[in-house]
Amino acid sequence: MARALYIHWPFCLQKCPYCDFNSHVREEVDIDRWQQALLADMRAEAELAGGEALESIFFGGGTPSLMPPRLVEALLREAERLWGFADTIEVTLEGNPSSIEASRYADLAATGVNRASLGLQSLDDAALRFLGRLHDAQEGLKALEVAQKHFQRVSADLIYALPGQTLDHWQDQLARALQLGTTHLSLYQLTIEPGTRFESMVRRGEFTPLDDDAAADLFELTQELTSAAGIPAYEISNHARPGEESRHNLTYWRYQDYVGIGPGAHGRRGGMATQRHRKPENWLAAVEQRASGCQSEISISREEQASEALLMGLRLREGIESAEMARRFGIAAQAMLDHARLAELIGLGLAWQDGNRLGITAKGMPLLDAILPQLVHDNLVAV
Repeated sequence: MARALYIHWPFCLQKCPYCDFNSHVREEVDIDRWQQALLADMRAEAELAGGEALESIFFGGGTPSLMPPRLVEALLREAERLWGFADTIEVTLEGNPSSIEASRYADLAATGVNRASLGLQSLDDAALRFLGRLHDAQEGLKALEVAQKHFQRVSADLIYALPGQTLDHWQDQLARALQLGTTHLSLYQLTIEPGTRFESMVRRGEFTPLDDDAAADLFELTQELTSAAGIPAYEISNHARPGEESRHNLTYWRYQDYVGIGPGAHGRRGGMATQRHRKPENWLAAVEQRASGCQSEISISREEQASEALLMGLRLREGIESAEMARRFGIAAQAMLDHARLAELIGLGLAWQDGNRLGITAKGMPLLDAILPQLVHDNLVAV
């Protein structure tokens, strides 16, 4: 059963060039109405996915750090009543590093939030302007300082492989980030997603994305610097001091069940994929009409589950345990992977195997998108 809860707060106060929730920008929100709806949605899922104490809760989506602390507190208290909390529960709240949001951190910490994830994005003002952020580097650093004062654990997001970015520029940026005292960094390469402002800019010739070879060099530099600083990668884009990994994100990558509530939230429940209504007004109407914002529940076959679990698990440095997965999904271990191709990848230094445990090496991680389709069978058969 679910040991993690994801609460999606869809509203933003600004448009974002790489966010697909821009239609959810709002100046005012009826907090009391939304509180009742979120609580009802949570209760509906608890009836179906109860039984184990929660190990993590994650507030994500639009701008959850602008949620009123009283709303956050009400949701946490109800989650604890419905599921109970593990002694070491991780409660994370995403936020933009603005002074407005940082002013709420003390009150949010008092509700039980003990981890913050800040979207610094860059420590360079020109890069922040390119990325469409409203904060500058100094404001971001001040917000990080406030977060570190109030929360037990703090993670920072940075984006690299920007157009024209050099090794020297990224080395300077990352070296500074590694000195900020955070124990977790999410370091993402810039990707050009369909339908975003970036895609339109590329199409109009306003900038040229960094080529693959240059991006690979930046990725290699990232691994070297973070490992030397004692914050190695535990997932292709996530780095942490041992023991400081995001427990919530590990739930996803280890393909464990989690509850998702709020507009657009996904979830996994006993072999079912749940999807909430995406548009806030539609979700709200559904909850008020039938006490649940769930739009669809789709049964996932054991073969599909095994494939998804392999694709997710191989993103992790720890890799996957093939015998355990075979038992879990009822699929022969030999049938899940192309073992001839695995042997070739091991010979090339791109994969590793230790008994039943196997994974992708640091050398192979930059090629992960190409490796996974070769390694994971797309015609798994349950036994």
